[in-house]
Amino acid sequence: QVRLVESGGGLVQPGGSLRLSCAASGIIFRVNAMGWYRRAPGKERELVAVITRDGNTNYADSVKGRFTISRDSAKNTVYLQMNSLKPEDTAVYYCNGDISQGTYWGQGTQVTVSS
Repeated sequence: QVRLVESGGGLVQPGGSLRLSCAASGIIFRVNAMGWYRRAPGKERELVAVITRDGNTNYADSVKGRFTISRDSAKNTVYLQMNSLKPEDTAVYYCNGDISQGTYWGQGTQVTVSS
């Protein structure tokens, strides 16, 4: 059984920063990619950032230049450094793992950007 556990969400003022973490545990044969998605109130879930096994990254246009995705392959952990946060970044952020056994999701962590 593979589990993804997120941490690091919270309340931050506009312009502030947060760092999300997602640790994958269980029997993992191969991680193809890991990424972050978010769902804002009243909106559909959207891709925020993804990092592949080869280290290639892709970002939503709305977060380019502000968010950075990184990983620690030895720990099967992915991070999302979020800077210059805006109120429109408020959402539940979900970790996603594209693993050899299938696709897995974390439980989500709330990020609220408000003064």
